[in-house]
Amino acid sequence: MAARLQQFPRVAAAACALALLSGIAASQSVVLAGRMGERGLFVIDGQTATLAVGQTAAGVKLLRWTGDAAEVERAGQHLQLRLGAAPAQIGGTPQPTGAREVVISAGPGGHFAAAGAINGKPVQFLVDTGATLVSLSQDLALQLGIDLSQARRGMTQTANGAVPIQIVTLTSVRVGELELSNVGAAVVPQTMPMVLLGNSFLARVQMRRDNDVMRLQKR
Repeated sequence: MAARLQQFPRVAAAACALALLSGIAASQSVVLAGRMGERGLFVIDGQTATLAVGQTAAGVKLLRWTGDAAEVERAGQHLQLRLGAAPAQIGGTPQPTGAREVVISAGPGGHFAAAGAINGKPVQFLVDTGATLVSLSQDLALQLGIDLSQARRGMTQTANGAVPIQIVTLTSVRVGELELSNVGAAVVPQTMPMVLLGNSFLARVQMRRDNDVMRLQKR
């Protein structure tokens, strides 16, 4: 089940704003995750932000809508983003960090699963490049002590149709020895056997697949 965000109900639009970190990296990953009328929900370096035309968050400005595509600008660079498209890179070349590389071998069915942690508590991840956000079940979120009282409401499209979700920011997400802070996540009502490792994490790392081996390294 891929947590691809779809159009939010109008009543939820006002609840989508999120204060982003003030510092931004030399290179950013930006995804158009949803649209509510003339406002768009974006995932910028793993953080969610809702923008109307002319508004800016984390240095990314929504210029206009062209059909279903959002035209955004940062530092003079323009890009068109579409729902469901791969993350776009805005800015300079990612700087080397010396972070450890995580190597994941394919399991049955060719899926890539790995042990890790959310907010310091152990979980099992399944890599899902089609998921906009890291996605976990509500039951697991409560077990992990995640506060859902301030979660933003949205919808996700599954194989069984649209279902409501709650959008939160995870303090930390660790896969193997590779850890990122402040990662956007979707909490879904259905039980899930694993946490889906979506693009709010994957877009912030270098990812390479060689046959049955996937390598992740922090940008």
